[in-house]
Amino acid sequence: MASGEGRRRHHDLVPLAALLKKEMKSEKMEKPTVRYGHAAQSKKGEDYFLVKTDCQRVPGNSSTSFSVFAIFDGHNGNAAAIFARENLLNHVLSALPRGLGRDEWLQALPRALVAGFVKTDKEFQSRGETSGTTATFVIVDRWTVTVASVGDSRCILDTQGGAVTTLTVDHRLEENIEERERVTASGGEVGRLSIVGGAEIGPLRCWPGGLCLSRSIGDMDVGEFIVPVPYVKQVKLSNAGGRLVIASDGIWDAVSSEVAAKSCRGLPAELAATQVVKEALRTRGLKDDTTCIVVDIIPPDNALPPTPPPKKHNKFRDLFFRKRSRDSAGKLSKKLSAINIVEELFEEGSAMLAERLGSDENSGQSTSGLFVCAVCQVDLAPSEGISVHAGSIFSTSSKPWQGPFLCFDCRDKKDAMEGKRPSGVKVS
Repeated sequence: MASGEGRRRHHDLVPLAALLKKEMKSEKMEKPTVRYGHAAQSKKGEDYFLVKTDCQRVPGNSSTSFSVFAIFDGHNGNAAAIFARENLLNHVLSALPRGLGRDEWLQALPRALVAGFVKTDKEFQSRGETSGTTATFVIVDRWTVTVASVGDSRCILDTQGGAVTTLTVDHRLEENIEERERVTASGGEVGRLSIVGGAEIGPLRCWPGGLCLSRSIGDMDVGEFIVPVPYVKQVKLSNAGGRLVIASDGIWDAVSSEVAAKSCRGLPAELAATQVVKEALRTRGLKDDTTCIVVDIIPPDNALPPTPPPKKHNKFRDLFFRKRSRDSAGKLSKKLSAINIVEELFEEGSAMLAERLGSDENSGQSTSGLFVCAVCQVDLAPSEGISVHAGSIFSTSSKPWQGPFLCFDCRDKKDAMEGKRPSGVKVS
């Protein structure tokens, strides 16, 4: 999706107390129940997961609660996966402005997710370790699901009627032509493993390092053109709810999205996760770490998981996804919910920070009046910040002094990710 479509306009702020009162009034009739289950089989000990169901946008206010589910599939060791599990959530939350109502908070999430992923990668690389990890990070706030991902750990959505939708993009060089072109344009070399006699075997990899992925957290030995900028998708479910299946590639290398969803329909979340893992092992055996989280988003008046679909498919299945209409979003949302259509609120997959961090004039200014780095959140004096758009051919802004701003370190990293300078990363 083009960056212009991926961004949404920001609204003037209203008093937080008024927003909370409105949220609490609507909470009784629209807040679903969230239940989850987890299952795993370990081969290398490099898969890690995160489940946190007690998060709150406003500490102490239960009406602002949301849940986080994530899977980190490490490679070349488990250090990056562990670091991401322990730090990514905090980095995302620290990038969100304070005092936002729920709608504004959800609109700010995509940019905060980009900043959080990049900050996590930057901090881990500063440790000098060569491990890397995928990250599929899911935030569930009532009916709204926001997914950010790098690598090939996938998240799918299964809704009543049997429609299965993938909410992530696999960043595999073998399968993603756009990512191959981006990596080579940024200075990376893509090719297969060569053996004696010149024969090439296996999937496409990035050299040096031999990584099969084009995006990840860590992997400082490969090069900074392997970027941590996530693909982000945000959808709003209908009031029929739905089921998320989040899993590492140990699942997806064995079964398709449709088979995974079908294998666990009708089961509660905990048994469903176990069943997905069993199906993968039955198909392929234990060749890799295999981890699965199943999340059920259940309407208040329905305690059952999604049932198997009827034999006759809905004639309106092609209308499963609809773009939100800006001028009548509220009315459209109610209509879509009534006919069990999932609403797509946001989608963006560009690897360019200038496109992902926006171009708001006041972006990057803290409540103290100081400017902050849009990635690492450090305070900047007016003379220290460098616009994310300065010198960028990808910028949508004609004002290079316009925010958001980056500190010198984050601007240096941005340039390296875009191939404007050698990575300069030294592995000890």
